[in-house]
Order: sequence, then structure tokens, then C-alpha cells
Amino acid sequence: MLRSIIAGIGMYVPENIVTNNDLIKYMDTSDEWIQERTGIKERRFAHRTEETTTTMGVEAAKIAIERAGITPQDIDFIVFATLSPDYYFPGCGVLLQRALKMKEIGALDVRNQCSGFVYALSVADQFIKTGMYKNILVVGAEKHSFGLDFSTRGRNVSVIFGDGAGAVVLQPSANENRGILSTHLHSDGESAEILAMYNPGTHANHWADKNYAFFDDATIGEMFMSHSMIDHAQNFPFMDGPSVFKKAVVKFPEVIMEALQQNGYQPSDLNMLIPHQANLRIAQFVQQKLGLTDQQVYNNIQKYGNTTAASIPIALCEAWQDGKIKQGDLVCLAAFGSGFTWAGALLKW
Repeated sequence: MLRSIIAGIGMYVPENIVTNNDLIKYMDTSDEWIQERTGIKERRFAHRTEETTTTMGVEAAKIAIERAGITPQDIDFIVFATLSPDYYFPGCGVLLQRALKMKEIGALDVRNQCSGFVYALSVADQFIKTGMYKNILVVGAEKHSFGLDFSTRGRNVSVIFGDGAGAVVLQPSANENRGILSTHLHSDGESAEILAMYNPGTHANHWADKNYAFFDDATIGEMFMSHSMIDHAQNFPFMDGPSVFKKAVVKFPEVIMEALQQNGYQPSDLNMLIPHQANLRIAQFVQQKLGLTDQQVYNNIQKYGNTTAASIPIALCEAWQDGKIKQGDLVCLAAFGSGFTWAGALLKW
């Protein structure tokens, strides 16, 4: 049976470092307040006009492709995960294909937010295992900084997020001791609106009866985006942080245990857990619940903030570059986010 192996991995983060103290210029906050709630000390912000979600994805992809020992012309499928595309449409996949001057290959865009990279990896894994493709580029990239509310009103969300990209090249292998062992995808849309960006959108007043306060009295012609939406800051992300936290600390360990148990392992067998970098407090809670040591969990949210779909490939790449992941290691990837969606992947490096 064919297995999907990560043949190459790369990451890119912008040069611009934004510390917690830098944010004090724009909002009523403090380094202590942010670190206590999130563990974040700094994050990277992309250049306002010269960098996009796609350009960052391209830089990460170049490194992954080179490390895989191939060229862009060898890639035969793209899966691009992001919640912050360059355009409302088309998606970033085709823009990356163009930028890297690839062949006329398929490009799939995945919109699963924080779980996006694991979802994308799972999709690519199926194509590899069936023999349909031999070199699949999987990218997770985000440019959050262009769409956040940098005022005291928006601080609960804006202090959390950063920009960056990560990428891997998946290839088939007949080696049963390497590769992706299984992937696990879940969703529950019952509380979709408690972590969402409502506008612009096509919902009109569909959800008004649920008392979600993100509608104005716009005319039909203004439903997609209106001056009133902008005036009332209804075009920024909304998050009910405590509710998200409560759900995450349940679903994170559940999906990790699901992956381990399906393959006959237990937490002590893990060499490395790479959680989505949502909040250091969530990662610490999960670590404690599963009885993992500090050496079994990799966190870098302190440096980069939450880069959503990019956070797992960035952390995975850094851990590998730092020598914390070696060939034969048992590695688990796990994510939880907007939707709600959550996902896990277990692999032998």
C-alpha cells in the first residue's frame, strides 16, 4: 500500500516583527495582559502592499520543493489552505500556480480556517494513496494583518493573529515505516457564528433571528458591504473567546486520542505533537490532559501569534529544522477552529 511522505517542507514569515508593546500605540492593552491570556510575545506582519497570502505561500513552497529535490514543473497538484485569500475569488491556488510558472495542473482551495492545513493534507493524502498524483504541494498561508481592528474595541481578536506561510511536498512511498498513518476530520456547525467574519457575505438577514449583532439597515443594494457596516466595525472578525476555549480543550485531546488509538499507540509513544498555534494556554491544557512532557510538544505561538492555516506547517518546519523531529519519529498534528472544525493527522517521519 502506498503511503504519503513529506518529502520537503518550507516556511516563510515576514521580516516585520510586531511586539506586544508595539500594539500599545493603537489600543488599550499591555504586554502582561496579552501574554497572560495567550502566551504571545510578538508576531510578524506582512508588508502592506508588497506581500500577499499568495506571495508568502510561494516563498514557503519554493523551499519545500527544493528540499524535496524536485522543481515546480514536477508538481502535479496544489492544495492551498487559507481564510485570507488575495481575492474574494479566484482562490490562491491558481495564483501560486501562475507565480511558480507550473504546468496546467489542478489547484484546490481549502477554507477550513485553523484546521485548513490538516484538511488539505488529508485531501492530498487520498490522491497520493490512490496513485492519482505523485508530487502534491500543500500550502497553508495567511495575511491576517490587513483585516484586523487595531483599536481597543477589537483587541481581544487583533492581538492574537500574525502572518506567515508553510508548505510541504507529499510524495508516495512503499515504505510502511514512513508517512501519514491516518487523518481524522470533524465538524459541528451548531455554533458557527461565535467565531466568524460575517461581512462581506451573502447571508443578508438570514441569521437575524438568532440575535447575532452583525446586521445593519442597509438596502438590498448594500447588503454585501455598506457604509454602515464599516462605520459600526461589522467588517472585522468576531470571536467569543471563552466559548471557543471551552470547545477547543475538549476536541483537541479527543482527535489526538482518536488518531493514536486507531493506529495502536498511546500518548507516551508520541515523539512530537504539533498543535495548531491558537493559544498557548490551550496547548498547555491539552499537554497536561494527555500527560505529555515539554519535549513532546512544540509551540512557537510566542514568536508568531496565531497564523491559522499556516501555524501547523510553520511549527512543523521549525521543529524539524531545530532537530526536534527525526526520521522514524511518531508525529501528531492537531487543530481546532472556526466552523467549528477540528482535525488530526498521525505520521511516521
